[in-house]
Amino acid sequence: MEPADRERCTGEVAVSPPTEEGLVDRARRGDGHAFAELVRPHQELAFRAAYLITRNAADAEEATQEALVKAHRALGRFRRGAPFRPWLLTIVANEARNRARSANRREALALRAGTERTAAGDGGPEAAAIAREERAALLAAVDRLPEEQRLAVTCRYFLDLAEAETAAVLGVRRGTVKSRLSRALDRLREEM
Repeated sequence: MEPADRERCTGEVAVSPPTEEGLVDRARRGDGHAFAELVRPHQELAFRAAYLITRNAADAEEATQEALVKAHRALGRFRRGAPFRPWLLTIVANEARNRARSANRREALALRAGTERTAAGDGGPEAAAIAREERAALLAAVDRLPEEQRLAVTCRYFLDLAEAETAAVLGVRRGTVKSRLSRALDRLREEM
């Protein structure tokens, strides 16, 4: 039976999942549940972005929460038809940068980058120890990059954002992202 026939016979209406644009419209009209549904898929990434900028879990959590509040208040300025994720991540990044600047804290860059290698099938504990050392050396090298390059590397490779999304989050042109990444990767190759 076709969906239209089923509707006529049973009175059931097929409900499709809400679109991002529909959620934005509902959230603009004051629907808190719509805003929560809109940001839910981006919350973990937003926290990770804030963490990579602030380098402190508590500051990242506060920056993410404050950014969500600011995003909710700014929904009226959100450009209709634009992708929501880069817009939200831009707000998160700005809030995290503000917190990092005001706190002037620099902790070692730490990432939740996948699972640890286990001894089974990966060459044993020696290989796992070497992998941890290499990861720590790479993170330390990234930490020594100038801030613009470090943020570009963080967004592009650690958060796995596309170049266009990275440009939107950092508030720069796509070509600027490419040049910052190129210079950063050159420096990292020299160090590693």
